[in-house]
Amino acid sequence: MTAATATDAPAAEAAVPEQVAAYVCAVAGSRPCRLGACVGYRSDEQLVLVGYPLHDPRDEEALSLAVAQALELPWLRRITVIGPARPPQAPAAAPELRDEHLGLPVPPPPAGQKLRSLLRRAAREVAVAEGRELGPEHAALVGRYLDERELDDGTRYIFGRIGDYLRASATARVVSARLADGRLAAFAVGEFASRHTGFFMFSFRNPELAPPGSADLLLARLVEEARARGQTRMNLGLGVNAGVAFFKRKWGAAPFLPYVEVSWDISAPSILARLGRRLGLGRKTP
Repeated sequence: MTAATATDAPAAEAAVPEQVAAYVCAVAGSRPCRLGACVGYRSDEQLVLVGYPLHDPRDEEALSLAVAQALELPWLRRITVIGPARPPQAPAAAPELRDEHLGLPVPPPPAGQKLRSLLRRAAREVAVAEGRELGPEHAALVGRYLDERELDDGTRYIFGRIGDYLRASATARVVSARLADGRLAAFAVGEFASRHTGFFMFSFRNPELAPPGSADLLLARLVEEARARGQTRMNLGLGVNAGVAFFKRKWGAAPFLPYVEVSWDISAPSILARLGRRLGLGRKTP
């Protein structure tokens, strides 16, 4: 199998943010490849396969075919698959993580009274501006977020490279909420590379400065950007925890795509078997 560059798998068909190569390559430093109908990312001898087929993110048969192709890669020593289901090739002992992508229709359903009140209050107290880069205040807000929370190393690494991602993606946008005196109260990042789906990528707020509803006001601006681009859905990301899920569901977001993550090491016998197939070993001589 020959792995093609991710430019052959356009982000225009992305249903999940991991299908946007500019994002993943910037924050993970990995190299994109194409495996059947799916996008993958190589880091040394490891592969992350985004098992949501570009033509239909729920196509489990195409997911299985992409995993089969990945397992033939001669350099592969460890694979992580994320997709709508657990691939049949995953060993029974391999642990998995399950969640759901929450989607919001664009335009969204009418806001409830509480959400409308939050949006009105925030609009009175902050001004929202759009940009393409993070400034020192944005970086400080991200740093504060990392200092105040226990996060895994991978998450910290990603958050530390948001600026690199913004420089790499021409379709990413930053919306910032500032108080009347100019201080940054909150900001959020959206991605609009897909022709049908916008992505709510990151959101940070200063709890000492941000009035209630600031994060909602920024999400409203990103949803409006998606509407203006003709997109019909905003992927608000995974549920993660009860607090995050509540914020998203109060907008009317609902699960639209399962998320299953499973990783396993490639055993030595499997590696030898692949080499044997490539060399034609084990074939019967006529």
